[in-house]
Amino acid sequence: MILENGVVRTLEPSLPVARALAIAGERIAGGVGTHETALASPEVVDLGGRTVVPGFNDAHVHFPTWALAQRQIDLDGCRTLEEALARVRGTPVPEAGRWIRAYGWRSGDWTPSVEPTRADLDAFTGTVPAALISKDYHSLWLNSAGLALADGNLEVAGGVVGRDESGEPTGVLREEAAWSFKERFLTVSDDEYVEAMRVGVRLALSRGVTAVHDKDGWLGAPRLWQRLREEGNLGLRVWQSLPHNLIGALEAVGVRSRIGDDFPRLGYVKVFMDGTLGSETALMLDGSGVEITSAEELAEIVRRAARIGWPVAVHAIGDRANRNALDAFEQTADEWRPLGLRHRVEHAQCLAPEDVGRFAAIGVAASVQFSHAPSDRDLAERFWPDRLDGAYAWRSLLDSGAVVANGSDAPIEELDPLAGIRAGVLRTADERPAWRPEQAVTVEEALVATCVAPAWLTGDERRRGKLLPGYAADLVVLDRDPVSCAPEELSEVRVVATMVGGRWAHKPPPWD
Repeated sequence: MILENGVVRTLEPSLPVARALAIAGERIAGGVGTHETALASPEVVDLGGRTVVPGFNDAHVHFPTWALAQRQIDLDGCRTLEEALARVRGTPVPEAGRWIRAYGWRSGDWTPSVEPTRADLDAFTGTVPAALISKDYHSLWLNSAGLALADGNLEVAGGVVGRDESGEPTGVLREEAAWSFKERFLTVSDDEYVEAMRVGVRLALSRGVTAVHDKDGWLGAPRLWQRLREEGNLGLRVWQSLPHNLIGALEAVGVRSRIGDDFPRLGYVKVFMDGTLGSETALMLDGSGVEITSAEELAEIVRRAARIGWPVAVHAIGDRANRNALDAFEQTADEWRPLGLRHRVEHAQCLAPEDVGRFAAIGVAASVQFSHAPSDRDLAERFWPDRLDGAYAWRSLLDSGAVVANGSDAPIEELDPLAGIRAGVLRTADERPAWRPEQAVTVEEALVATCVAPAWLTGDERRRGKLLPGYAADLVVLDRDPVSCAPEELSEVRVVATMVGGRWAHKPPPWD
């Protein structure tokens, strides 16, 4: 196949734009940049002036959770408690034995900013249990019927249980308390997950996503992907995380990173250092927040993982959490650096300015989410007014030489790479001026962060992430060139078609 009569953005600095693209089987063939090819009787696809870029690789997505959330009540964007309650109240009551489920609320976005309570839900839910996950997925809002299932057993290490003046639970659980409750009482069957993921894969492909780094690091996630593969509905390359508490089991059976192929492949272990901005549990240098893993504990995890060849991804939001993570990686560098392990800090959301340069110096990537900057701007200004110099500092990280990979963090934000690219470039998602525009990135940098850097993190920088001979034919056809179009037109860029491994996975030609 030859794609011609368009703009091919290779993301290779030595040949940024090609005139045509030749594809043989699953890979890009010779003839990039020319019409010369050894292909016999190739199919010629007229791009009609459209633009081709490498397939988008979401470096941070909770895919099964995101897919399931598409079937739940969406509370994102609610501006008052009453609006959130109205959305829940307007949904049909589920059948007996099932929960009312919702996601996406964030009380910091409400006016006035009030803490929700079980009584707010009890007024209309009655005996039907209700569980509403916050936008950051670190808080759980329950009604009395839901709380009653725990029979008062809510406290766990690393968790926060909201209580009123009399000591009674308010209905809001945070961090480990929320996750523990979810694991005990909000179970979802494999069949439910797989059914949702089938639809989710098609939706992701329609948005140009050809690969994901799945952060749903619980033991059942690989099993779900395997089912999709066996039934022929996978379609995405998957770099799968596992919880760090499985390191001992991995060591015992001799399982090393990169086992499997791209559909899916086990890649890395995940650790949480702290909570989040929205739940006010981010670990900060002023002593506030929740510490889930200490620097010393992380150092031991990194050492153990290195001994069996596994890179580590560390969730860190607050400036103290990020410093602790960097300290642990630096202290253990002699043990993992010779192995070429590509560790990463997930989010790197609020950094002390003096820590920005440490990512490149230590050799740890910043796995960020461009969409978080405009989404979190109001909360960041409210909770971190004196820390904004190092908050969402994408430009500073790039200028320091750090590897910066971009993801969506879906379902916290939407799984939409073009929206993430716009957020990184424009630093706004509404009519307001750019927020801290000095930290904006260029379109080319945003594409590299969304295509090239995620491939580097998986050790695939020589076979994926660019449009060069020998690389996988994973690509996206766009209706216009995001690099050359005016900034105000970025919101109009649309995905026309998606190819994975040389096969059209979304809307094969001809196109209107």
